[in-house]
Amino acid sequence: MPNTALELEITQLHAEICAGLADQNRIMILYELSPGPKSVSELCVSLGMAQSLVSRHLKVLRERGMVTTERRGTQIIYSLGDPRLIEALDLLRAVMRDDLSRRAVLIQSI
Repeated sequence: MPNTALELEITQLHAEICAGLADQNRIMILYELSPGPKSVSELCVSLGMAQSLVSRHLKVLRERGMVTTERRGTQIIYSLGDPRLIEALDLLRAVMRDDLSRRAVLIQSI
């Protein structure tokens, strides 16, 4: 018999990761960190977002282990917690692209 308590815990952790990806700003932050580490101010400039908004989303990502931090002098530098996050996001985009293509075919057949 499977360990249902363990399964529930794993499912909850999975849901928390998905919740971390459930905002377009957080997805954009992750993609922005893909080439390399950045400070909050660098993220603000490159994404055109207010510092308070970027910081709030980074907090969510940090709590889920999706980003890590390193202090450099007075700045905190953010990095991807795991580069496979970008692979997962790219895979989800491929699924979305295929679904949109399928829908376009259906619409054209009307």
